[in-house]
Amino acid sequence: MKRTLILLIATAIISQAFTQNTSGVSRIKEDQRSAADTTDNMTIVIGDDLVSIKDQDSAVNIRIGSRGLTILESLEGDRRMEFEKYEKPESHAWDQDEDNGNRYRGARSFRGHWAGIEAGFNNYNHVNSMTLPNDISYMKLNTSRSNCFNLNFSQLSIGFSRHIGIVTGVGLNWNNYRFEGMNTIATGNEDYVEEVVPDRPSPLKKSKFSTLYLNVPVMLEVQIPAGYGHRLNLAAGVIGGIKLNAWTKMVFEDDEKFRTNGDYNLNLLRGGATARIGYGNFMIYGTYYLSSWFQEMKGPNGYNLEPFEIGLALTFND
Repeated sequence: MKRTLILLIATAIISQAFTQNTSGVSRIKEDQRSAADTTDNMTIVIGDDLVSIKDQDSAVNIRIGSRGLTILESLEGDRRMEFEKYEKPESHAWDQDEDNGNRYRGARSFRGHWAGIEAGFNNYNHVNSMTLPNDISYMKLNTSRSNCFNLNFSQLSIGFSRHIGIVTGVGLNWNNYRFEGMNTIATGNEDYVEEVVPDRPSPLKKSKFSTLYLNVPVMLEVQIPAGYGHRLNLAAGVIGGIKLNAWTKMVFEDDEKFRTNGDYNLNLLRGGATARIGYGNFMIYGTYYLSSWFQEMKGPNGYNLEPFEIGLALTFND
């Protein structure tokens, strides 16, 4: 899982690094050990420590600018995450370009809108339709109570000019899908997700399916001056995610609660399109995941679903 996480984030960062002239100072360092070497350490560095990804025996450290995330893994397979904050680098290589000083001074002032908190509602489609097949009606959601919360804790902005640039970063994405019926889901004997109706004396009060992803976007952002020192911000691009956890939770009328962690046949990676519009630090955002959410023929009764979310964001960049 650690290697997949590194490749996912490195792909997103490297793709935007090659689109701008400042990539002349970029470098990638990798362990050049042979395939027979038993160690599995790897280090990737882009720019003057703008981006650093280190894979060690029991930890993955991801640093983007002054923010970082460390994922620690124990011998038993348990994981925990620690957020880091670093000193900002005093200058970058492109700061020293004398021939294009004015251009780079404007580009350096660009700050995208990703780091912050987001809250909204989520749902899912089947073949671009909100109407689910009858045999998976148990997946129907209470849409007013199916919500999401995102913590975007790290951001990297690369400006083409003062008001146009690329923004990327890292964030955590929590999704809660609350079922309308008195049921939950599990991976059944047929190796696909199926309905489970709890057999208990106390009635089921509420039931939900939750996921936690680590997200990495790559967006082109345009900022239009709109008076009072603020800007109208427009951004769109792609977003990729890696699954960290998934679980179901049931609460019964007698207040007894059951939580079950599992794989639920979800794919490890997912990808989609994202867009946002806002004024100053307030944004409206939407994300639609186009890749297969479940493993092939292993979703609810063998179907696949396409999740999406829409909500409000408060960013901390200005």
